[in-house]
Amino acid sequence: MTNQQPIHSKFTYKSSAEDVVKGIDLTGKVAMVTGGYSGVGLETVKALSSAGATVIVPARRMDIAQEAVTNIARVEVGTLDLMDPASIDTYAGNFLRSNRPLHILINNAGIMYPPLQRDSRGHESQFSTNHLGHFQLTARLLPALKKAEGARIIAVSSRAQREGGIIWNDVDFAHTAYNPRLAYAQSKTANSLFAVELDRLAKSCGIRAFAVHPGLVPTTGIGRYSGNSRGNGLNIINTFNLLRIRNFITAAKAGFKRADYDYYKTIAQGASTQTWAATSPELNGKGGVFLEDNNMAAAVPADSTSRFGVRPWAIDKEQAKRLWTLSEEMTGVTFEF
Repeated sequence: MTNQQPIHSKFTYKSSAEDVVKGIDLTGKVAMVTGGYSGVGLETVKALSSAGATVIVPARRMDIAQEAVTNIARVEVGTLDLMDPASIDTYAGNFLRSNRPLHILINNAGIMYPPLQRDSRGHESQFSTNHLGHFQLTARLLPALKKAEGARIIAVSSRAQREGGIIWNDVDFAHTAYNPRLAYAQSKTANSLFAVELDRLAKSCGIRAFAVHPGLVPTTGIGRYSGNSRGNGLNIINTFNLLRIRNFITAAKAGFKRADYDYYKTIAQGASTQTWAATSPELNGKGGVFLEDNNMAAAVPADSTSRFGVRPWAIDKEQAKRLWTLSEEMTGVTFEF
């Protein structure tokens, strides 16, 4: 029996981040959102701040980040490069020296479909940024997460997990031709598997972990390498009404069968599931699961053609353990539970 079963959530795929924090009081809580200065990350920061939290925003581009959060209360910005192990250690060390607990960690930053690049250790950039960097950051921040006595960690994944799992014989594309789409899918599956094993290991410390698919948000800019002209057009001309029209046309073509069509979200809607994961009492006592549309995703078979649901390889407990060991070897980092 899997824990990966939808619940009776009071929120839907149309809910916004602002909707899910109504009535939530985060006064005195400390949250951290990597990449929280653009797209769904920035919207998540706004929602958490509006509920009273102090929000820490690690950023690779400090000038842009500081400008983006200028008018948001209780936000602190610092320099972090997820592809640089030394930068991660320095950043985490500085936070730990503040002696504060960390109640919410949202590993939100990511890259998608870039040309082949490698970090200083030789690891492929999407796996390095999206998974390994967050693996190391979470490990280094563990003392502050323990101190919170009830922390939640959110790994921002993607529905790309349905396109493929971990390429165990060549994670870094060292021996096979680089495929940016498969590399992205691999990194997003890794995010999900990380949440599975992290939750298993950390729940004895009062820490729970979740993986999240934000939804299809065509206006964040993350898909700038995709070559998808439809998405790029929406990036340029997006308004709420245009998205509504697009969604209506797509739904009509599918006979309004929700399982058969893509729903394009606004940035506020895209930020809602990770905000819900971080704050909702509906998830008390739960963890190690994949979330989408403000609910637990259904576990679907490997050969499912559905646009929704989480594939077996993204929640497999044995693969999660194997990835954990591999990540320790690739980073030289271990967790002290």
